[in-house]
Amino acid sequence: MQFKETTKNKNYIYKGKILNLRKDDIILPNGKPAIREIIEHSGGAGILALSGDSVLLVKQFRYAFNKEIYEIPAGKLNAGEDPLETARRELEEECGYLAKDLTLLYKAYASPGYTEEIVYIYKAENLTKTSVHLDEDEFLSYSWVKLDKVKEMIKSGEICDGKTLIALLSILDI
Repeated sequence: MQFKETTKNKNYIYKGKILNLRKDDIILPNGKPAIREIIEHSGGAGILALSGDSVLLVKQFRYAFNKEIYEIPAGKLNAGEDPLETARRELEEECGYLAKDLTLLYKAYASPGYTEEIVYIYKAENLTKTSVHLDEDEFLSYSWVKLDKVKEMIKSGEICDGKTLIALLSILDI
């Protein structure tokens, strides 16, 4: 049996600045009709920046969770933008660093049950300090955090962001 579902109609419910919401009519592999609710998102890039025994983390308020959370620097892909360029741009915008070397580590589906968002995770090396230039609606702080402290933050649940956990767990022995 093949598991492919066939789209009959894409019905847009909402088109916004960072996402679109669709309610699609589909046909299941067994021929029966069904509905799929899909969030369209251009994707994003996250950056694992290391310096010695420390990693660069940002802390910002996330409205959906009503609290400040720790994350690796990251941002949304602009229309037609290469994820590598997004990573380069976001690292400098949020933390004021340029990376001579950016290497793609992972390509992760954010939540494949309802969104087509892909997050590209890069490792940044050979950093040069420049200056921060946040977007006008962006409020965050950044800091270098020792890897031992990062382990504690993960174990205690202080770091919960998916892209950040993927990046950090790839270098930590936990």
